[in-house]
Amino acid sequence: MPLTLTHEEQAWLDGRAGPALQRAMEIIVALGKIYGAQRLIPVESVQISGVSYRNIGDAGLRFLEQWVAEGARVRVPTTLNPTAMDLSAWRQQGFDPDFADRQQRIVQIFAQMGVGDGVPVPTCTPYLIGNRPSVGTHIAWAESSAVSFANSVLGARTNREGGPGAIAAALSGRTAAYGLHLEENRRPTSWVEVRTAVREVSDYSALGAVVGSAVKRGVPWFSGLLLTREDPLWEEKLKALGAAMAATGAVALYHVAELTPEAELQRPPAHHQLERLVVDDLAQGYAMLSDPVQRIDLVWVGCPHASLGEIERVAERVRGRTLRVPLWLTCARPVKEAAMHAGWVSEIEAAGGSVFADACLAIAPVRTLGFETVMTPSAKGAFYLRNLARVGVRFASLQACVTTAIRGELFDG
Repeated sequence: MPLTLTHEEQAWLDGRAGPALQRAMEIIVALGKIYGAQRLIPVESVQISGVSYRNIGDAGLRFLEQWVAEGARVRVPTTLNPTAMDLSAWRQQGFDPDFADRQQRIVQIFAQMGVGDGVPVPTCTPYLIGNRPSVGTHIAWAESSAVSFANSVLGARTNREGGPGAIAAALSGRTAAYGLHLEENRRPTSWVEVRTAVREVSDYSALGAVVGSAVKRGVPWFSGLLLTREDPLWEEKLKALGAAMAATGAVALYHVAELTPEAELQRPPAHHQLERLVVDDLAQGYAMLSDPVQRIDLVWVGCPHASLGEIERVAERVRGRTLRVPLWLTCARPVKEAAMHAGWVSEIEAAGGSVFADACLAIAPVRTLGFETVMTPSAKGAFYLRNLARVGVRFASLQACVTTAIRGELFDG
């Protein structure tokens, strides 16, 4: 059946509500036709990607300027992906003023569109700053790890939107009904049987690296993960698992037996025909994202953006110590403010580390900041540092990362 629009949607497409909304509808309708959607559906929130100046450049900046000049305004609550730099402390990070000016201009344009009610908070973890859609809610999110978390941990429904598609959804409050918005596409395509201990957040990241590279765009169903909601870091562990699968594969939804909202509804039948994957060792996950580097220039924690619990764990490990390798944490600005109130930021800074808001190193010009090798407890961070920033990477546990920063030499224990 062809894509059918309501009278209001057709009027928007015809330009009767202005050129900005018409442009948005043209994008959404085109995507709907490509993916065989029969209708559009309202969305309750949007997460926009394509925010880093390093990624979109001057061409992307001009594209956004034209759209806002046409009167573009968001219709639904909208949050923004990270930028390349801390919008306040970019000088401390070592960014060039010209780069900083263009990056800030991009954020200003999104503010003019009404993102964040005119005060955007750049982050890849909008669910940590209040944007937590409920089970069954249709949304249009663009950042891969946020998409995974929303679908899998929160039980909301979203595809992995592209940058222009997410903006179009924010301006219209609509997206096309296809992919993971439909019940039949949320069923598992593979069964992952975990037969090894998975304890640390980085272990979940390593597990995700293995599974993502194996199942590609599939929907894995996990058994054998001894994780419950009594674990104070259960969300952080699932955040790491999903982020890694989205990076090394393109997994946008997964289910964990007896834990995630749809897992029991989607439990494979006893005589299932699903592809089976057994994971009995995490060493492969750590090794596949580690280069043979001997010197570490920077330790980075916070990909996806760190939670309060993760910042607290770093503060505990560096308390009273002196760092010999720079240690950067990245998080959403409200999370940093809460960590400051708790005293954890001052403890990290007293040791010589830094906590930056707004930013993500994976989309920053890391080499021009003076770093050629980075150590991180994030598989997603390691993957993108390699492939986007083109630096040498060591993926390891948080303990190994912090110990390396303290000792000033690579620690793999």
